[in-house]
Amino acid sequence: MKIVCPRKEFFEAVSAAAAAASVRTSVNILQYLKIEGFDSSVRVIGCDGEMWVEREFACFVADPGAICLQSKLLAAIVSSMPDGDIELHTLENGGVLLQQGASEYRMMSLDAEDFPEPPSFGGDGELRLQMGLLRKAVDSVIYAVTPEQHKAVLTGVLFSYNGKILTLVATDTHRLAVRRIDQEGIGSSINAVVPEKALRAIKALPIPDDHDVEIKFGGGRLGVEAGGAKVVSQLLAGTYPNWERVVPAESTRAWMVEVDQLAEKVKRTMILAKDNANRVRFKGEGDQILLAARSEEKGEAKEEVMMIPSNGEVEIAFNGQYVQDALGAIEGPGVRIEMTESSRPAVFRPADDDTGYFCVIMPMALA
Repeated sequence: MKIVCPRKEFFEAVSAAAAAASVRTSVNILQYLKIEGFDSSVRVIGCDGEMWVEREFACFVADPGAICLQSKLLAAIVSSMPDGDIELHTLENGGVLLQQGASEYRMMSLDAEDFPEPPSFGGDGELRLQMGLLRKAVDSVIYAVTPEQHKAVLTGVLFSYNGKILTLVATDTHRLAVRRIDQEGIGSSINAVVPEKALRAIKALPIPDDHDVEIKFGGGRLGVEAGGAKVVSQLLAGTYPNWERVVPAESTRAWMVEVDQLAEKVKRTMILAKDNANRVRFKGEGDQILLAARSEEKGEAKEEVMMIPSNGEVEIAFNGQYVQDALGAIEGPGVRIEMTESSRPAVFRPADDDTGYFCVIMPMALA
């Protein structure tokens, strides 16, 4: 195999495919990327055994063929090179030579025939929506996905569509993020949990925000294909918990606050709060919220922010990072924080509440 192509395009393809390559696996070839040269294009594929990401782009192919190269090594080398054409070709005694001008890198390779090809997908249903809307919706909930792998079904985002409303849900049991999109006719009824890793790969697809993307479901997996790129992933097995039971049915207190003002004050208190499990105390007094945090070894922090209260005399503690994440997903200028008492969960939602987004955060002990 021998190809000559622009470094930038090759690196973009390698970076995209590397998002699927496995870093911790006993299956050696899953740490590699498959690079395949056709008559006038090159395809780069990464796989971790459950997800495949591939990118194909136009390229001068002097000698078609396929090889597998170590993902992290290849990405590190290509990322460090300047823009300009690079040449990649196999060597007679094995391995591959990557060249750019006087720079030469010899790399060990594996047989491409052993690399698992992406499976077929689709057949059970599909969703079609604008890419920009999908990116925003995913960004507004994905921060709440749990990193704990033993809670398998919670390591992804629930996609539920009933023909009228698409609902995205993520939770780590300490907080719950929900985004509803009220839009009829965007696809079939769907109830599936999509892995976080797959969603990040889909978000990175080379699709403009104003173009539609179609996500196809079937056979326990999903797939997206557009712009010379493809993502195929297994869905997460298991029943997603009844998240609606966690959402408070009513609230007796509320604070209306400017998002940027509250975010700034929370960010500063977190300098000390991070030494105390990120605990930040919020106390409503008149038309102000008093924020406080402390570190046993470093000291204390106090901040004030103006608000519009509704029976707002209450003191409650939250994980400050959770508050920052919830505020970061609000598009409008204001946030409405709805509560009942210091031991009950609170709901953070946009003050104008026209995006269908909210986040439920469990309180921490005040002590």
